[in-house]
Formats: sequence, C-alpha cells, structure tokens
Amino acid sequence: MGAMDGRGTRRMTGPDRERLSPCVCSTLRMVSRAVTQLYDDILRPSGLRVTQFSILGAISRLGDANLRQLEHTLAIDQTTLTRSLKLLERNGAIDRVPHPDGRIKAMTLTSKGRKALEAARPLWARAQDRVLRELGTTAWADAQRRLAHLLRVAVKKRRRIRGQSRVRPRRARRGSL
Repeated sequence: MGAMDGRGTRRMTGPDRERLSPCVCSTLRMVSRAVTQLYDDILRPSGLRVTQFSILGAISRLGDANLRQLEHTLAIDQTTLTRSLKLLERNGAIDRVPHPDGRIKAMTLTSKGRKALEAARPLWARAQDRVLRELGTTAWADAQRRLAHLLRVAVKKRRRIRGQSRVRPRRARRGSL
C-alpha cells in the first residue's frame, strides 16, 4: 500500500487508486468483492462462505429467523439470501420452523449448523484481524461511521424513490443519491 499519513493510516497511491471508479456504486462494489473474496479464502476450510457465515450467525443470534428479518438484519438482497438459505438447508445447516402464518419461511440452526458456525468463527476472526491490521482500527472506525451515514442516506432516498409514481420518474438533482 502507500505511505503512512499522520494518523497511522496509509494513503492510497499508485495503481490501486487508479483502479477505483469515480462512481460511488462501482467503487463500493469493487471493494466489497475484493474483501469478500479475502474472507471466503480464509473461511474455505470451514466449508462456509462469508455470506453463509453471516446468515448462520444472524439465525444463531435471533434463535430462529424468517426471510424478512434476515433481509433487514443483513441488508442482503432476497435473491442472494434465498439461494444461500436453500444451500444451507440442503447441506443440513438449517431447518425450516413451522410458523403460524404459512407464507412465512422461518429458519433455525441445526446441530450441524451450530458446529459449522463454531468451526468458522476462528477463521472469520483471522480474516477480520488481517483486514484490520492492514487498515488500522481507527481508520476502520472512521470508515464505518461514514459508511453507516451513506447507508442511511441511500436507504432513505430509495424509500422516497420507491414511494413515487413509477409512471413519471423524477430527474435526480446533480450530485445527489
């Protein structure tokens, strides 16, 4: 990476900086894919990908969880979530739980799912430590605050846009989300 700045974080220089797009969405997706691949590589011995690890962790914390709860908790799109849940169910890591409303698909961890989660936790911690060692915990705390703000803004704007008439889409102001 680049040289250290005064706050103990590294300035991005050279080819990495040039690879980033001025498009916020493209840049965030590129960084997300690269970090996801790093976690997936480190988690590989557990048989889980980081998305599956996150889903199992959320179900573990909630006790049992339905699709809507998981979508909200993990901010994950329904297609990815459904695909991952089917795979986890097929592999015996989760089971469906009866729900009073038959339309709701609730899931719970099986003993196999709990064991997989426990086996993956130290590997996840290794991935987390590696990223934080490179980035720095202070830089991550700052990035997390900024990303949380971006998430709030994007979710609020999306709700507003989805609530508008689909017939006449409004033109976005320049520079706004």
